Amino acid sequence: APTSATLAHTMAAAVTRRSNALRVDVPGGEAVAVSVAADSPVAKRGLGAKDDVWVAADEGGIMSGDGNRPLLFRTMKVKGSILHPYRFLMLVRLVAVVAFFKWRVEHKNQDSVWLWTASMTADAWFGFSWLLNQLPKLNPIKRVPDLAALADRHDDATLPGIDVFVTTVDPVDEPVLYTVNTILSILAADYPIDNYACYISDDGGTLVHYEAMVQVASFAALWVPFCRKHCVEPRSPESYFGIKTRSYIGGMAGEFMRDHRRVRREYEEFKVRIDSLSTTIRQRSDAYNSRNKGGVSATWMADGTHWPGTWVEQAENHRRGQHAGIVQVLLDHPSCKPQLGSPASTDNPFDFSNIDTRLPMLVYISREKRPGYDNQKKAGAMNVMLRVSALLSNAPFVINFDCDHYINNSQALRAPMCFMLDPHDGQNTAFVQFPQRFDDIDPTDRYANHNRVFFDGTMLALNGLQGPTYLGTGTMFRRVSLYGIEPPRYRAENTKLVRKTGEFGYSTSFINSVPDAAIQDRSITPVLVDEHLRKDLATLMTCAYEDGSSWGRDVGWVYNIATEDVVTGFRIHRQGWRSMYCSMEPAAFRGTAPINLTERLYQVLRWSGGSLEVFFSHSNALIASRRLHPLQRIAYLNMSTYPIVTVFILSYNFFPVMWLFSEQLYIQRPFGMYMGYRVAIIAMVHLIGMFEVRWSGITLLDWFRNEQFYMIGATGVYPTAVLYMLLKLVTGKGIYFRLTSKQTEACSNDKFADLYTVRWVPLLIPTTAVIIVNVAAVGAAIGKAATWGFFTDEARHALLGMVFNMGILVLLYPFALGIMGKWAKRPIILLIVLVMAISVVGLLYVSLHAPYTGEWSQVAVSLGRASLTGPSGSG
Repeated sequence: APTSATLAHTMAAAVTRRSNALRVDVPGGEAVAVSVAADSPVAKRGLGAKDDVWVAADEGGIMSGDGNRPLLFRTMKVKGSILHPYRFLMLVRLVAVVAFFKWRVEHKNQDSVWLWTASMTADAWFGFSWLLNQLPKLNPIKRVPDLAALADRHDDATLPGIDVFVTTVDPVDEPVLYTVNTILSILAADYPIDNYACYISDDGGTLVHYEAMVQVASFAALWVPFCRKHCVEPRSPESYFGIKTRSYIGGMAGEFMRDHRRVRREYEEFKVRIDSLSTTIRQRSDAYNSRNKGGVSATWMADGTHWPGTWVEQAENHRRGQHAGIVQVLLDHPSCKPQLGSPASTDNPFDFSNIDTRLPMLVYISREKRPGYDNQKKAGAMNVMLRVSALLSNAPFVINFDCDHYINNSQALRAPMCFMLDPHDGQNTAFVQFPQRFDDIDPTDRYANHNRVFFDGTMLALNGLQGPTYLGTGTMFRRVSLYGIEPPRYRAENTKLVRKTGEFGYSTSFINSVPDAAIQDRSITPVLVDEHLRKDLATLMTCAYEDGSSWGRDVGWVYNIATEDVVTGFRIHRQGWRSMYCSMEPAAFRGTAPINLTERLYQVLRWSGGSLEVFFSHSNALIASRRLHPLQRIAYLNMSTYPIVTVFILSYNFFPVMWLFSEQLYIQRPFGMYMGYRVAIIAMVHLIGMFEVRWSGITLLDWFRNEQFYMIGATGVYPTAVLYMLLKLVTGKGIYFRLTSKQTEACSNDKFADLYTVRWVPLLIPTTAVIIVNVAAVGAAIGKAATWGFFTDEARHALLGMVFNMGILVLLYPFALGIMGKWAKRPIILLIVLVMAISVVGLLYVSLHAPYTGEWSQVAVSLGRASLTGPSGSG
C-alpha cells in the first residue's frame, strides 16, 4: 500500500500540474492562475507538511466530551526539544540576575552611593519587569480551527447568527474608501446570508458616510454575486484589483475574463462617486440653501430633506458634539430562501442565474450627542451598537472591526465558530481574537508596524493560559459575555441573567432581549421596523440612557480608559471566561497602519497611556478575583505597568552625559566585572528571544525591529505616558489621546511618501536628545582612549562603556532615519553625519584634555592610530 508521504507527494504534484495548466491574461498585465494554486489551503491540507516546531497535544483521542464527536479545532504544543531548553534558559537567567544582585550588594560603590542606589533600583525593576514578561510565556499553545469538522457538525441552516460592528469617526482621518471596502468585504463573506447583519457606527454623524453606505448597498448588488460566482479572494475590491497575480478557483473560467473586466470598470466608477461625495453634498446643499435666502446653511440629503446629523456648516443641533441619533436600515434582512439572479441579457451582461443574489442586512447608526455628556469615544459607540442590534437582530455572537480592517479570507466568520460551538468547552469561551495583519507597510518595516512579536509571540503564549487579550478589532464575542454575565461554569442553571433593576438601563424591549441572546444556536429572525420599534431604538441611542446603569463598567465596553479593548477583555477574563487565539491562512483580516513616525508614536502613546490608566483603576490585575488564572494575572499586570520601566531606561540612556564632565565616574566597581555581568545577562535575554523567534514563527527582522522600536518608545513615548498619568493622578483630569490618522500623503508614484514626511512634535525631542548624548559619549570615549593611551584601565573602561552607547545608537537608527525626512532615502548620509559628529567630539575632547598627556604630537599620533585600528585593534 502507498505510504501517506507518497500520497501527499502525488497530490502536491497533481495540484501543481493543475495550477500551471491554464493561465488567463487579465487586462492590465495581470495573470490569473485558474484552478487550485499550490499554496492554497486545499493544497496545503493535502501536502500534510511536517511541522518541526509544533506537535499535536494530547486531547484524549481528539474526541469531545460525549466521546464520539471530534473536536472542532486541533491543539498544538511546542516540541519538548525546543520548549525545555527555552524554559531552562529562563531559569538560568533568573539565577544569573540573583547572583548579579548579590555581587553588587557585596561590592557597594562607596564613591558614588547615590548613583549606585539609583542603579540598583533600576536594575531591580528591570529584573521584575522581565519576570512579569516571561512567566506567562511558559506554555505557548496553538489552536487551529477545523472548518471541515465544523461543516460536518453544522450545516448553513444551523450556524448561529452574527452581528458585525464597524466603527468610524472622521472621513478625513479615516478615508471613506477604506470604510466602503471593509463593508463590501463583510457583505461578501462566506457565511449564511440570512444569519448575519452588518452595522456601521458613524460617530461623526456626517452625511458623507451615510451616502457612501447608500452607494455601497447599490454596488454590493454586483460585487457580492461576482465574488460568489468566481470564488473571489480577497473580497475587498480595492485589495482584490490591486493584486497583479491571483489564483482562480472558481468553476467558470470561460466567463471570468469578461466579468472581471466589467466589474473592475464598475468599481472604478464607484470610486469616483465615493471620492466626489463631499463635493456633491456641498454643491447640492448650496443649491438648496440659495433658494431659501435668509435661512440657515443646512446640509441637504438627496431626497431634499435636512440631514439630521452634523452639517457641513455646523449649526445648533447639527454639529459634531450635538446632533440627533440616526438609525437607518439600508439593506433589509433577507429571506431564508435563496434568490437566484437573472441570466445575461442586453441590459444585464452578467449571468447570475445560478448565484444567490441576496445581501445581508446593513444598518447605519449615528448615536445622539449633546453638550455636557461624555460620549466615551469608541467604547460609547460600541455600546450603542450593542443595544441597537439587540432589537434588530440580537445575534448571539458579535464581531467588531475598525473601519480600515477588511475581511481578507471569506471563511473568516466561520473559523471562530470552531471554538464557540465546540462541544467540549465552547460555551465558556467569551471571545476569539485574530492577529492583526497590515497592508502597505514599507518593505523593511522600519517602525515595527507588523508587531509580530506581540501578535504571534505574546498572544500565542497567553493561549496556553486563559487566552489572549482583546485587541480592539478582529474579535468575535459571545454577546452575553459583553453583558457582564458569568460563564456557565460559574452560573447555576435557571439563573436570571438580569441581576438587578436598572443594570441594563430601563428599556423593557432591550431587557427582554437579554435571555434570547444567551441561546447559542439562535439564528437571526426578521423584525418589522415600525414606529414603536423606532421609538425604542431612539431611546437606546440617547445620551441619558446609560445614567444610573452599569453600562461602561460592568456591562458593555468599559469607559474612561484610553485602551478600552484591553480593559474590557480583562473584565471578561476576571469573571472566569476564557478566550481563544485564532490564526489562519490566508490571514482572516487585514488593515492599515501608520508608517509615518509621528503618527506611529502617537498611536503607541495612546496604548501606553491607556495601559497605565488600567493599572490605576478598579481594573488593576492585583485586585481581580481568584477566577483569573495566576499567570494571566501576571500578564495583565505586565501590560498595565510596562511603561514605568522606561523611566529607568531613559535615565541610563542619559547617563553618558556625565562622562563629558567627569573623568572617573563609575556605577559599580570593579567596572570590568560589572560590565561582564551585564553583557552576559543581556545576551541571555537575546538568546531566549531566539527561542521565541523559533516557536512563534517570526523572522529575525521582526524580532530586531521590535527591539529597535521598543527603545524608540522607551526614550520618548513611554516616559511621556508616565508623565501624563502623573498629571491625571494629581489633577484628576482625564488624558486626551488624539485619533491616529489613517490619511496618507502617498501619491501614485511614491507609495511610501508618508515614511519620509517629518512632522515635528514635542514627542520627538527626548529621543533626539538621547541620540545626541550617545553620539557625544562615543566621541568622548574615543577621545579619552586617545588621550590616556589605549592600554590604560581608564581607556579600557571608556571603550567598554562605548559598547553600550553604540548599542543604543543601533537601536535608535530607525528614529534617526525618520527625522531625516527625504534624506533618509540615502541612509549612507546618516552614517557619514554620525562619523563626522563622533570625530568632532573626539577631537574636541582631545584639545580640551591634552595637558594630561603632555605633547600635542603624541596625542595626534595616538588618535590617528585609533582611527585606523578602532577600539578592537587597540587592546
